[in-house]
Amino acid sequence: MHSVSQPKIISGNANRTLAKKIARHMGMVDGEPVHVMDARVEEFNDQEIFVEVHENVRNEDMFIIQPTSNPANTHLMELMIITDALKRSSAKRITAVIPYFGYARQDRRTKARTPISAKLVANLLTKSGIDRILTMDLHAAQIQGFFDIPVDNLYASPIFALDVKHHFKDLSNVTIVSPDVGGVARARQLAQNTATELAIVDKRRNAPGEIAGMTVIGEVKDRVCIIVDDICDTAGTLCKAADLLTEKGAKEVHSYITHGVLSGPAVERIMKSSMKSLVITDSIEATHEVGKCKKIRMVPTAPVYAQAIQNIAAGASVSSLFKDETLRALYERHYPDV
Repeated sequence: MHSVSQPKIISGNANRTLAKKIARHMGMVDGEPVHVMDARVEEFNDQEIFVEVHENVRNEDMFIIQPTSNPANTHLMELMIITDALKRSSAKRITAVIPYFGYARQDRRTKARTPISAKLVANLLTKSGIDRILTMDLHAAQIQGFFDIPVDNLYASPIFALDVKHHFKDLSNVTIVSPDVGGVARARQLAQNTATELAIVDKRRNAPGEIAGMTVIGEVKDRVCIIVDDICDTAGTLCKAADLLTEKGAKEVHSYITHGVLSGPAVERIMKSSMKSLVITDSIEATHEVGKCKKIRMVPTAPVYAQAIQNIAAGASVSSLFKDETLRALYERHYPDV
C-alpha cells in the first residue's frame, strides 16, 4: 500500500505568497524541499471557477491554503471547488487552512429576519468534503461549534507577544488596550504574555457603524498604549480609539491586529491618525496600498502554520504551539533577542 511521508500543499488565489512561505518553512523543518502543488485555479469569462490539479493526489494528506478574504465569495468558491477536485481524485484527507475566516462577523442574529451566515459557510465547507479546518483568531470562538468536523483555532497573541518584547524594551511603561468590551479576553491574554497593564475603550453605538461615545477604562496617561484586536476593516473605530487615547495623555499609540482587511478608506485613515504604527499578520494578502504604507508592518504566520500542518499530519498536538517556549523556537530567527 502507498504510504504518505509528507503532507501536500495546494493553494487557491487568495494568498499564494503565504502558501509559498509555509511550504518553505516546512522544507526547513524536514530538510527536504516542499513545494506548492502545481494546479490551475482560474475564472472563466462569466466568473465561473475552474480547477485542474496537475499532480497525483491519490491517498495523499492534502492541505489547502486559502483565506476567504476579499473577494470573499470568489475565494470561498475556489476553496470548495479545489476540495471537490481533490476528493474526486482520491485524496486521503483534506484540511482547509483558512488563515482568515470570512463571514465570521455574522455569527449570530442581530435582529429579526437576518441570517447566521457563519453557520451557513460552515455547512458548505463541511459538505464540500473538507475533513478538518485550521484557522487563526476566529472572530467568535463559538464558530468552532458550527462545524461537525475538527477545527484547530491558532492564536496570534503569542506571536504578537514576541514582537512586542522585541520592539518595546521598557514594558513597565506599556499598556495593552482592548478597543471594546468584547475583545477584553484577547487583550488580557496579550497583557499576561507581556506582563503589562490592561485598559479598555468602552464604546456606545446609536446604530451599526455609528459610534455615539467612547470612554477609556484604565490608566493610559504618559504610557505607551498598544491596541489589540482580531479584525481591522475600514479602521474607523481603531483610529478613533487611537485618537481618544492620545487625548487622554498616552505617550504613543500602536496597534496589533490579526487580520488586516483594510478596505475602503482604511489606509488613508491610518496615515492621518495619531497612531504611530499598525502591526498585522500576513493572513490576508497585502494590497499594494497596504504594502507601501509606512505605518503598517506585517509579522509572519508561516512558521506556526508550517508546524501546525506537520503536527496534524503526524497526529501530534496542535495545542503545543500555544506554549511560549515552542513559539520562541519557531520564531528564533525573527526575534533572536526575546
